Amino acid sequence: MQKITLGEFEELVLLTVAVMNGEAYGAAITTDIAERTKRPVQVSAVHMALYRLEEKRLIRTRLGGATTERGGRRKRLSSITPLGIKVLEDVRRIREQLWSLMPKPI
Repeated sequence: MQKITLGEFEELVLLTVAVMNGEAYGAAITTDIAERTKRPVQVSAVHMALYRLEEKRLIRTRLGGATTERGGRRKRLSSITPLGIKVLEDVRRIREQLWSLMPKPI
């Protein structure tokens, strides 16, 4: 099996999908990341990351119910897969190893 890699933004999107527990959709993910990072985020960038994450089998999507505030359109809701959780755990383990090697300030 080929090693799955994540870019920084993909990691943020995947973590946000995991936190939203099956209720993640483009606009909500965009707002959440922008608020947490204090930087502008384009909804189109989030959608592209979601497509890439789905291609990598790290998330799955389903259509939610139609809502009047969306003009009867349905939201595409994302949830993390077991593979997505494993990839995030691997990324976290590597980051924690690196942080533990940082020299302590004198």
